[in-house]
Formats: sequence, C-alpha cells, structure tokens
Amino acid sequence: MVPPRFLIARNPEGESSLPFLIRIPIGSAGLVLRARETWPRTAKVFCFRAGDPWPEVPDLVDDVPVKLCERRGVAIDLVLDRRRENRSQFVFTRLKGGREAIFWQTSRTAAKSRPGVRLPGRRASFLKDMTIQVDTRERYPYRFTNQKTSTVRGSLPVGDYGASLEDQLVAIVERKSLPDLVKGLSDGSLAFQMAELLSFPRAAVVVEERYSTLFKNQYLPGGVLSDLLARIQVRYPSVPIVFCETRPLAEEWTFRFLGAALATLIDQPDDPTEAKRWLD
Repeated sequence: MVPPRFLIARNPEGESSLPFLIRIPIGSAGLVLRARETWPRTAKVFCFRAGDPWPEVPDLVDDVPVKLCERRGVAIDLVLDRRRENRSQFVFTRLKGGREAIFWQTSRTAAKSRPGVRLPGRRASFLKDMTIQVDTRERYPYRFTNQKTSTVRGSLPVGDYGASLEDQLVAIVERKSLPDLVKGLSDGSLAFQMAELLSFPRAAVVVEERYSTLFKNQYLPGGVLSDLLARIQVRYPSVPIVFCETRPLAEEWTFRFLGAALATLIDQPDDPTEAKRWLD
C-alpha cells in the first residue's frame, strides 16, 4: 500500500501574500490550505483554506510520505516520514466575527507563543529517592530532565505516569492534550478512564492547555464542553483535572503530584526508619 503524501507547492497566484499551497492527506480529496511558510520553524504559520482545488500540475516545493495524519477534535496531527521537521499540528479556531483561522504549529513554536516560566529544580516534597514509571504506550513521554528523579518504562494498568511504594502502584497521572480531552468529553470515554483512576490511592488528569481554550472549539460550543467537564469533576471529585498551559508546566506538575502522593503515604509508616530512607 502506497503511503499518503504531504505536498507543498508554489501558489499559482504569484501576487498572493500566501505564496504556498499545502495539501494535507485527510479525507477523500485532501485539505488544501494557503500558507506563508513551508514549515513553522520560528513561529506559528497562519493558514487559510484555499478557494481553488489542488493544481493539476503543481509546482512542488516538498513531497514527503506521511506516517500519521489524524483529526483529533480541533486539530489535525501530522507526522512525516523523515528525521527532521517531521511532527506538526494544524489547529482550527474562530476569530472574532466567526471567521475561521488555522494555525500550523510545532511543539517548539507553540511553546514560544506562551509566557516563559522558570521551573524550580528542587526535589518533590523533599524526597531524595524517587522513580517515575512511564507507560510503554506513551509515544513521546515526559523525560523529567529538569527534575530530580529517574524514570523507568513499564506497562501501567491505567494512566501514563505512576509512582510506587514497596512495589505497589500508589499514584497515577493521566496526561491529555486538548484534542484528547475534547474527544473524551464528547464521546464519554473520559468517564470510564476516571472510574479506572479511582482504583488508586492518588490519581489525577493533567491537561497541556489553558482552560480558556475550551471556549474556542470549532465543533462544540464552549459552554457544552465546560458543562461536560464540570459534570465529570462532580461525579469523580477525588480525581482532579488540572490545566497546565504548556507541556513543560504539565511535566512539572506531574512530577510534583507524584512526589507529594508518595510523601503523604510515607509520612507515618509502620517502621519510622522507612521515612528516613525516603526523605531528606
């Protein structure tokens, strides 16, 4: 089977301020956009839907096989079959007045558009020995390189990151992007995940986005999504859903939550020497 291809061509309208056409291989005919750049290298690239179909004889600039092209809520995730400049995302939103806007971004350019925060380097809850378990299904996991912890890959029954005490899994964090959260709310799958998370002493869901982005969804009114989210939280109050506006902040919060869960469970152990082994 021939893999789909991601195509970039020069816009036949030479005077256009958007000199490139992009064809995303999604749907039967593909989605054709106009763009100013051929890749979001330094900032998000603002795109518009092309009024005309893809040219019969395009003046190609780039032609790359595609490993993944999938629509998830308000975004299209694109993974190209090449080593560099291979992962990006097209996010669909609405401007004031209702006009559609499409932003082409990478994780780097998305982070640049948000305020920078210097993350602390101190240990989590003063733990001197902490290992975070990372589920094997996580394709691009947190590495916790800025935190004082180690990681080990393994299969978790639920969630993406966990912490164990005496070989027993005691804390779990489920990581979600905004499209994952929207999908889970709209199709009801999030409720089943929350029920599974309840089986652990400490569990939480961390979302790599601002809460305000729920109100910018193109397909479901923001009031509907926020209401579904509120109902989920009322139904499962012991599993918090926390919004962290960037991936690094979500990674930091995950580290702190797991550390605090461990520290809480060993604050009053049966053997007092056990706490000294874990705490400074």
